[in-house]
Parts: sequence; structure tokens; C-alpha cells
Amino acid sequence: MIDKKNLSERDICTKFITPAIEKAGWDKHTQLLEEVSFTDGKIFVRGRLTARGKAKRADYILYYKPNIPIAIVEAKDNNHSIRSGIQQALDYARILDIPCVFSSNGDGFLFHDRSSDNQNIEQELSLDDFPTPDRLWQIYKKYKGITTTEEETIVSQEYYFDGSGRRPRYYQQIAVNRTIESIAKGQNRLLLVMATGTGKTYTAFQIIHRLWKSGTKKRILFLADRNALIDQTKRGDFKHFKDKMTVVKQRMVDKSYEIYLALYQGLSGSEDDKNVYKQFSPDFFDLIVIDECHRGSAKEDSAWREILTYFNNATHIGLTATPKETKETSNTEYFGDPVYTYSLKQGIDDGFLAPYRVIRVGLNIDLEGWRPPKGFKDKNGNEVEDRMYNRSDFDRTIVVDERTDLVAQKVTEFLKGYDRYAKTIIFCVDIDHAERMRSALTRYNADLVNENYKYIMQITGDNDEGKRELDNFINPEERFPVIATTSELMTTGVDAQTCKVIVLDANINSMTKFKQIIGRGTRINEEFGKMYFTILDFRNATDLFADKEFDGDPIRVKPVSEKDPIDTVIDEEEKDEESVTDTDTGEKVDFVKPTVRYPTGGSDDKNKFKEPREKIYVNGVDVSILISREMYFDNTGKPITVSLKDYTKEIIKGQFSSLNDFLKSWNNAERKEAIISELQQQGVMVEALYQAVDRQVDLFDLICHVAYDMPPLTRKERANNVKKRNYFTKYGEQARKVLEALLDKYADEGITNIESMEVLRLNPFDEIGSPLEIINQFGSKEKYLDAVRELETELYKAV
Repeated sequence: MIDKKNLSERDICTKFITPAIEKAGWDKHTQLLEEVSFTDGKIFVRGRLTARGKAKRADYILYYKPNIPIAIVEAKDNNHSIRSGIQQALDYARILDIPCVFSSNGDGFLFHDRSSDNQNIEQELSLDDFPTPDRLWQIYKKYKGITTTEEETIVSQEYYFDGSGRRPRYYQQIAVNRTIESIAKGQNRLLLVMATGTGKTYTAFQIIHRLWKSGTKKRILFLADRNALIDQTKRGDFKHFKDKMTVVKQRMVDKSYEIYLALYQGLSGSEDDKNVYKQFSPDFFDLIVIDECHRGSAKEDSAWREILTYFNNATHIGLTATPKETKETSNTEYFGDPVYTYSLKQGIDDGFLAPYRVIRVGLNIDLEGWRPPKGFKDKNGNEVEDRMYNRSDFDRTIVVDERTDLVAQKVTEFLKGYDRYAKTIIFCVDIDHAERMRSALTRYNADLVNENYKYIMQITGDNDEGKRELDNFINPEERFPVIATTSELMTTGVDAQTCKVIVLDANINSMTKFKQIIGRGTRINEEFGKMYFTILDFRNATDLFADKEFDGDPIRVKPVSEKDPIDTVIDEEEKDEESVTDTDTGEKVDFVKPTVRYPTGGSDDKNKFKEPREKIYVNGVDVSILISREMYFDNTGKPITVSLKDYTKEIIKGQFSSLNDFLKSWNNAERKEAIISELQQQGVMVEALYQAVDRQVDLFDLICHVAYDMPPLTRKERANNVKKRNYFTKYGEQARKVLEALLDKYADEGITNIESMEVLRLNPFDEIGSPLEIINQFGSKEKYLDAVRELETELYKAV
């Protein structure tokens, strides 16, 4: 008879859990997935180095049909109780929107029914009593409020599979399933909020395809406001509709198709004969999907809203990354509350979106204002009005040549230190500003512009040459253009997968616009080394991070002074650490340099753009960079308004009310890394504290110093204190060498490195012997770990 206590968790799954599930009637090919990683693992960044945290992984997910998950099972080995996995399983079930939750150790199952509100919410089941697919489907229907056969037919319609093996991500599944379920139950106005870069169009395609295939919706209109969005949609996810799909062009209507793609502008106009949509009967479309619905359609009095009003009987689905709520404009008033929201912060935490760092550059005339001297004249010889000009004036009402030049100089300096071929978007105040910025950058990058004049391109709505290069800019395979100067054209709907730098030199007062601009950089492309992006902020636009509506916190915000070489900001961080603790799992992940593959290749309406007012152009102004204070963000992404030390002290004392409490927890901890991880999760910014104290100390001394006013000792001072005592004499010669090497490793790198068994594979330990040989010097692995713990005790004897 098998002794379950000696079996691994995987053995328990293979020999007991999987057979029990299959015996209940679950098809292992279509309904049962094991070891399902449903996130990619958060990306951590130090300098140019990146590391991925651990992905969230479910032991089993059970599906009624592919992509319709109805149950989750968390497995443990038989040394755990049958209930041990239930809390983790419930957390995953909440994330994945799954009603049926199981925990097992191979003896049976604990079943938690999230649809139940009575004492039957949890019950134990034997291995022979695992529920059938039909039984759990009934629970799923109850959980989702599906009550009729017609509703069930709609929500159980298959997803589209193209044979490539592509599967929707978990949040796309939830968005699709919730939308289908809501429509099945009669809801006709729906809003989906999904961060830029999370696949809204693919999600829309699956929604439309399932409703179309089930016969629920027969004729569908997909509305967008830019040609680029329509073209991307047609060539991308919607291509599977083939000859059933058409794009409405040149105000020509063919009513023989089933799927229609159209621009708002192509359907409406100021005159009745331009209102092409009226060529369709009001009941022609069953479903209308409105992409980027935060734009024109959100306004109640807009011409675009007239289209939706005309097709009032159709189901309307709004898609946006940034729902708009102002006195004049409201998405939720029209569509209702979102049926599902997947935020920028969640996308970054899951590892599906790129994190970002922020470098803030404050110019003297922006921060202090500029008043022209008496009699100061502009470039045309006209006297400039005597008043104080500030950031909101520059490049809008008054142009200071030196300011434009300094911004171009600093951007170039950054790219030279980072990557001169990093795709970069510079957001300017208007088209005139974008033109001048292109010229200034050309002067500072003459070598690469001579190599290819498309190295820097102005891509704005009035510039046909630039607009033709937009596709090349967003194509990862095309090397040029590298730098794009723009104003409004590239704020939304531009799928720039490899954009690594975003420069903000425009005054941004709209949270919606700010989020859209940030979204230009959030896509990940590992093949081309795009794992994170950098924001260079010349206008303090990143003050919007403090707004309660913003939900994606940056890695770090670093202001620079005129004396700071902006190209070394990233390199300095690279020196700090070789690994980082994943705050979700407490595990260490190593940083690696990304492998970059460079490409080998070399609004869209027709309105003429005019500047709203005549500008004043001046030169001869002293423009420089002022020193700014460093900004830090708490673990919710909001700026810290008190001093860093006071903020940290408050967190630590919330965890440990006295020094004795902290010392007791520290000394009793099996691994000090666990305490470090816990404090980081609470929001303690370890790297920033190291810089503030400016000494080679470890986190123990930082905490004692910052929270309890104890003088800090450096790691070398602590190591030397241990060496002065006769601590090593009880060990043999080889064991002493190992402990002395560990002590030196602590002095150089800190406590977390000596706690890892992996350290034994590194120099100088590899010269002493193999990990197994080193452990044998102590008698056993347990005795080696005891020796490490005793070494830690010696290190922290004296506070």
C-alpha cells in the first residue's frame, strides 16, 4: 500500500486527484487543465536589468467548455490537511470569477460553493464524490443568474479558435463572458474598461463572434474615430470574419454584409446628405461596438451620439481604457457601470503590461516664471508685453527658443546614455511646437539624421509625410522612424509595441488624456527587449499620479538637476542589486539584461490644422534646469507628502510598536528575507532609504535607525565584530572557511544572499568545494542551516 505521506504534491495529483476528477466525467482534453499559469509575473526593473516575479498558478482549472471556467482545485501534499489549500484557491477564484472552489491533499476534497448563502457553503467530499460537469454547471448558472434555456444557449456558445493555440488571457475571458451573460439577460448598454495594451479589440472580436455565431446578433457595427483604428482592427483580430465583413468608405453603403467597420466621421456630417447612417434603417444593426468610447460618443450633444440614438434599439457596447466623467461628458451615464474593469495597475502587477520609471526635469522659467526685462523685444522686433509668463504660456502663447533647445538637448543626452534607437514619442503643445522640436532634435542628432532623415519625424495630423510613417513607427520590424514628435495624433489608438521612451513637453490637465499617453508605452515586446519604458517629464504632468483617478504606480520618480547627467540615471540603479524580492511570493528573482533585437528595415481626418492664436517668438532668454526634490510613491501609487524617514517610521511602528518587538521578530524569524518582504509589501522603500542614510548598512540597521533612532552600523562593522569574538573556533578548518566566506559575502551584499543555498555555487565557495561537499563539512544540510542561523544571531547581537 502506498504511503501518501512520502509522496510529493505532484504525485498526489497524478495518483489521486486527477483520477478522481476524470472519474466524475471531466474530459481531460477539453475540460481539465493542470498547472495553469494565469499571469506572467510582474516585471521588476533596476537600471537596464529586468526580472520577472513568479506567475500566479492554479493546480487545476475545470471548464464547462473551453474558456468558460467553472471550478478551481488547489492541491497540497498529504502532510497538509484537506483544507490547507482553500484560502489560496478562494483568492484565485475571486480573481478568475469562478464559483466552485476545491482543496485537496489526496484523501478527498473540501468544496466551497461561492454561489451558496447557507450552511452548505463548505463541505467535505470523498475522492469518489467529486461533482460532475453538469452539477457544477448548474452552480455556475446560479452564480451568474442564468435562468432560461435561451440564456444558457447564448452563454455556452463556443469561442473562436484559429488553430494557432492562442487563448484569451484570464481577464479577457472574464470580460467576454460577463458581457455575453449580461446581453443574454437583456442588458442593452454595456461598458468594458480595459487598460491600453490589454487587448480590447481581441476581446471585442470574441464577444462579437460568439453573439454572431449563436444567432443572437446578426448584423454588427464596429465604430471608431480614426482610420488607424479601423485599419488595425480589419487587418488584425477581425480578419477572421473574411467576406462577411466590410469597411464603410467614401460614404458608400452596401447592405449585403453582416459585420461593418466604420468611422464616426464616415457615417455622419453636418448636412443630411452626409449622414450616411440614415441609409440604414434604425433596426438594421443588432449590435454596435464603440471603440475608444471616452472620445466623441460620450458627449450627449455630439454629432456622433446622434448615430447611437438613431440605432437606439441595438445593443451598445462601449470600449475604453479611460472612461470619461465630467459635467459635460459621461460614459457611465450612457452605458452604465462597467461590467468589468481591468486596470493599468492590475496589468502591471500581473506582468501583462510594462512598468515604467519617471525622470522629472524642472526648468527655471517653468518653475519660477519668466518676466521680460524692460523694453525686451521679440524676434520680429516687437516689444514683449511686460508680465509674468509661466509653464502654461510656453509654446502656447510665447515661444522661447532656448527652452526648446534645452529640452531637445536633454532628450538626446538621455538617449545617448540609454539607447539611441529606442522608439521615442515626444508629446508637444501643438503642431508648431512639434515642428520646432523636430528641428532642434535634428541639430543634436545630426549624425543619425544624415544616416537616415527619417530618424526623427514629425507625425501630426496636418503632415502627410509624417502620417505615412506612422505605420513604420509602430511596426517593430521597422527601424525608422526612431523619434516621433507629435501633439494630438498619437495620444490614442496607436499600438506602439516597442515604444521605450515617452517625453512629456505638453501641459496635460486631463486625466483621460494622461492615461492615454501613458498607454502608448505599456505594451511588452520581449523579442525586441521592450520590458519597461521611461517617461521624461518636462512639465510636471506626472503630478497627475497623485490624482485618486490614477491607478498605475511608477517604479520610481527621479528628478534631475542641470549638473546631473541624465544619461547615467538608469546606470546608477543597475549597481544597487543583482536580485529583488517578489512582494507577492517573497521569493528572489534575478535581474538580467534584456536581449534586444533591432529591426533591419529602414487623426486621420483631412481637416487643415490652424493655430488658434498668433504666438510671440523670443530668444536670448537664460533657460536652465533647477534642482528638484526627489519624489517617492507609496504602495498605492500616490506621492508621499511627508519626509521619507517619517513615512517609513510610521509604517514600521505600525508593525512593531517598540524596538524590543522588532528585535524579537527579527531574531525569531527563520529567514530574515521574510521580514524584508513583508515590510516591502507594506510600502517601505528600501532603495530610497539606503540612499537617504548613505551608508553600507543592511535593512536591520536602517529600521533601527529610522524608526527607533539607533545609530546604524555598516555591514562591515557588524562582520568585524563577529570576527573579533571567538565564534568560529568550535568548527573545523573547512567549515570555518565557509563561515568566514559567508561573513564576507554579508559585508559585501547583505543578509538575504547568505540565506540562499545558491550562494554555495558562487565564488569563493566553488573553490572550497561543491555545495554537497561544503554541506558535508557541517554533517548535514540541517546542521549547515543551523550554522547560518547562528551566524545571523552573532551578527545582530549588538544593536
